[in-house]
Amino acid sequence: MKAAILINELPENALPDELDVLEQVALAENTLHSLGYKTKRFFLGWNIEKTKKELQSYKPDVAMNLFEGIKGSPELIYLGAGLLHSLRIPYIGCGYDSIFITANKVLTKKILAANHIHTAPWFEPAEAKNLNKDKRYIVKPMFEDASVGISSKSVIKGYSKKVIQEYLQKYNHNFYIEEYIDGREFNISVIYTDKGPKMLAPAEMTFTDYPEDKPKILDYAAKWDENTFEYHHTSRTFDVSTKDKTLIKKMEAIVLKCWTVFNLHGYARVDFRVDKQGHPFVLEINANPCISEGSGLYAALIQSGYTFERAMNYFLKDLN
Repeated sequence: MKAAILINELPENALPDELDVLEQVALAENTLHSLGYKTKRFFLGWNIEKTKKELQSYKPDVAMNLFEGIKGSPELIYLGAGLLHSLRIPYIGCGYDSIFITANKVLTKKILAANHIHTAPWFEPAEAKNLNKDKRYIVKPMFEDASVGISSKSVIKGYSKKVIQEYLQKYNHNFYIEEYIDGREFNISVIYTDKGPKMLAPAEMTFTDYPEDKPKILDYAAKWDENTFEYHHTSRTFDVSTKDKTLIKKMEAIVLKCWTVFNLHGYARVDFRVDKQGHPFVLEINANPCISEGSGLYAALIQSGYTFERAMNYFLKDLN
């Protein structure tokens, strides 16, 4: 049996969030080898025809889609799954439709709202001057993942012409302004099993010794920059209090509803903020989450009693 592993071409000056895909590939390769598959890497960039011919020549029985977009064009993240779909190659992970929809954070929020799933209120760039001067907001790129484009400066009170102009210059109109929920943050992974989708152990992000006026957010520095306060004072914990039992049940129901609404497959992650009153709000749905050994999904698998090999066996039963 042959498995193709599809990833994005990496630029020479690749940043840590881009290089992370190589760790994901290594884990996927080792796991598939242990299951009896031969593997080969395929790199997808602007020359789609080249990658198409290489895949056709290899004739894989299955593929694993780890494609994260083309440098400078994160909105093209769906191309990897789209190419595999067009070639009729069964692939692990969410489908091109799910990836296309959830890559657009505003479209995702509209679908969440239409399905009565609470999400933080948001504004598009043209509505920025309508922001309430007494409320805090967080400005986010529409298509970026891995907290790219998010920092403590992204959190504003009311309308900030300077910050909005900076985002307009960098992202044109491909960003949105979300009401900042001052509370807790959870990352919850879900996988397909032989009993259907299953929510893994919920992980809470903790912000230790943050100054009172510093926003408690999982920004780029917290995820990737080892030389920052945020990186060393932000961590993941699975030590959830029994007092949160009701909250966890609420989030579990939401995660499973998202699985159905967005037609998710294999594995995915849903990110939440929980306000001071204990109400959970979906921030976004990641239909192509990181699977490296340092990732939230991998940690949640281990915490829930799964080996990655066992999870891969499940993924191979829920192909697109």
